[in-house]
Amino acid sequence: MSGYGHQIEREYSAQTLSSRGSSEMASHSTFESGIYIPSFAAMMLIAALVTVGVSLITLLITLLVMLKSCESRSAGVVEVWKSSDDYSYCKLFALHAELNRLDIDSFPAICKDVAVQYIKQGQYMRDLNITVGIAERYLGTVKPSHDGLDVVLMDIDDLFLSEFYYTDDGLLARFNLYGCKDCSKEATNLKRVSFVELYMKIRAAGWPLALLSRKPEKLRNTTVEQLISAGCSGWSSLIMRSDDEMPMDSCEYFTRRRGVMQSEGFHITAVISSQMDALTGPYLGKRIFKFPNPIYYNTGHPMESRNLPQ
Repeated sequence: MSGYGHQIEREYSAQTLSSRGSSEMASHSTFESGIYIPSFAAMMLIAALVTVGVSLITLLITLLVMLKSCESRSAGVVEVWKSSDDYSYCKLFALHAELNRLDIDSFPAICKDVAVQYIKQGQYMRDLNITVGIAERYLGTVKPSHDGLDVVLMDIDDLFLSEFYYTDDGLLARFNLYGCKDCSKEATNLKRVSFVELYMKIRAAGWPLALLSRKPEKLRNTTVEQLISAGCSGWSSLIMRSDDEMPMDSCEYFTRRRGVMQSEGFHITAVISSQMDALTGPYLGKRIFKFPNPIYYNTGHPMESRNLPQ
């Protein structure tokens, strides 16, 4: 081949290599490091990085939401604990208030809301039901004698407790749960229902019932009518204060009456009341059952019994 031919062949080969190089460069991406990655692979890498970034952001947001939820839940637990703690404290204080006859001024202000919620949220009703169940179970495990001398004493003033009630001195005072009239009314109705329920169960079990009251003897007829109206009948005796017993402290009055019953040959199996004056002193028999009271009640100025409805 002539020199001219060789020259043409070299030019053709160079053009072919140049075209092929341009084509390969068009289908590759070049990094400064000198590594070549196909365009499709580069797009997949970028998409993967974007996906990882989105996932990390999503995870961060989820963690923040969970942290916020945990903080709210923890705050709720603390609030529930505080409420439970206040309730326990006020219940214990109320017990000592009853035992020691503390004045309303001695009661902690924090317990005012607790006292209302105790009734409104149903805990008072549950406590009453528990008391009825405990007394019923005990009296169902023992049987009265056939001579009628085994008796159960019930404080009937729990049945008639309303906006007025009798104090230790035989006077009447107002029942007012921290100014919450609805709460006071609800509490008295709940106790009345529980009293009648237990009364019926004791009668059905064959126990003779001796009923005690702080009311004066002159109110006997009215009291009998109220008992019958409430569905309570068939009692063995109804004990009310004589004139010479009216000046007595109610604890002394109840103790005296229980002593008289024992001297007459009666055997007291149980005493049932919500007030400590009927549940203290001698001659209490084998068991005492205390109806729960509202956490505390505010007594207004005592009034002479003659000024109240008969």
